[in-house]
Formats: sequence, C-alpha cells, structure tokens
Amino acid sequence: MGTRAKIEDKIKKKEEEIQEYDTKIREAKAYLLALQDTLKLLPRDNGSGSIGEKLLRKGSNIAKTYNFLKQLGKPAYIDEILRAIGKDVSKKERVSLSGSLAQYVRKNEFFIRPAPNTFGLKSMEEVEDRTEPPDDFGVIRDKEKKETI
Repeated sequence: MGTRAKIEDKIKKKEEEIQEYDTKIREAKAYLLALQDTLKLLPRDNGSGSIGEKLLRKGSNIAKTYNFLKQLGKPAYIDEILRAIGKDVSKKERVSLSGSLAQYVRKNEFFIRPAPNTFGLKSMEEVEDRTEPPDDFGVIRDKEKKETI
C-alpha cells in the first residue's frame, strides 16, 4: 500500500469518526430538548417558599408580597399587604396589585385567593381533614323535643 492509499484510508476513518460524533451530538440535543419540554410541563412551585423566592423577580411587588405573606403565615387582605410592602392604600394600587396576584392565582402558582381581595400562599391552602367524623356523628335527635335520644 502506497503513501497515498494510507492517507486516503486515514481520511475515510476520520470522516466516519466525525459522522459518529455528529450522530451523538444530534441525539444529545434531542435529549436536551425533551428534558426542557418536560420541565415546562411541571409546576413552577411545589409549595416550598425557597422556590418562590428564586423564581420571583427580587424587589418586585409580587416578591415583596410573597415574603410578607410567608412571614405573616396566613392570608391577608389587599390593604394590609399594600401597607406592608410600602405602597399607598389607594384604588389604583389595590387594582394593580390584585390584578398581578390574580394572574398567579389563575395559573395556580405561588398564591391563593381564599376570599375576595384576600391573598395567601399556596402552602397555606387548608386541606380539609375528612378522616374523622363530626363529634355528633351517629346521634339521633328527636326533632319535636330537640333532645338527644
């Protein structure tokens, strides 16, 4: 085998090696895209405060509201939230913040609205405990005498 044939053989092997790498890169990119698409399907908040703090823009009214509600530990009326984050309690501010919070409520992210103009964190959602029957379960009452039999 001559020098020319050896070089042609090396070129052919290197082209095959490059083709293998190209295939691996395409497969890796497809895998990465699949992971990114899967991530988009998952909720942004799993109920822990640290994720909310990371995903909300630091210093924004929403982040300030999140931190206030987390510190308070219970839902709060919009006026109380506005005072806590240093905003005027005016109709314009109420409408603005309520609208922003309502977007998160509709998306089921970070915030809940347990009552009109009252907002809390998703972690504050009360799960009704239905494992125990009510205290008067099984008690028969006489409707006419209003007594327990």
